[in-house]
Amino acid sequence: MEKRLKEYLAYYKKASEEGVNPSEKEAFLKEMLIQIGFFQHERLIHLIVTVLFAILTVLAILAVVFAPQLSLLLLTVMLLVLLVPYIRHYYILENGVQKLYTYYDIIRSDEKV
Repeated sequence: MEKRLKEYLAYYKKASEEGVNPSEKEAFLKEMLIQIGFFQHERLIHLIVTVLFAILTVLAILAVVFAPQLSLLLLTVMLLVLLVPYIRHYYILENGVQKLYTYYDIIRSDEKV
C-alpha cells in the first residue's frame, strides 16, 4: 500500500505542478476523489488495527506488572514488535492522505505549486 500511495502522490504532485487539461478536469477530479476514498478506507482500517494493538499492548504490560510471568513478558514483546510497524504504516497513510487533499485543492482551484 505504501508503494501505491507514493506512486499516486508523485502522479498528483506532477499534475498539480503542470496543471490538468480543462476539458478533462472534471473526470480527473472524480477519479482523484475515488482514489482518496480508497486511501481513506485503508487509513480507517489501519487506525482500528493500530488502536487495537495499542490497547492489547497496554493490557499486556499491565498483566506483566501485576502477574510477572515469562509467557506474559514474551506476549508483551511480540505486541510491541508488531505495534511499531503498525504505527509507522498508519503515519505514512495519514500524511499521504493529507497530501492528497492538498493536491486535490490545488488542482480544483487551478493554482500552480
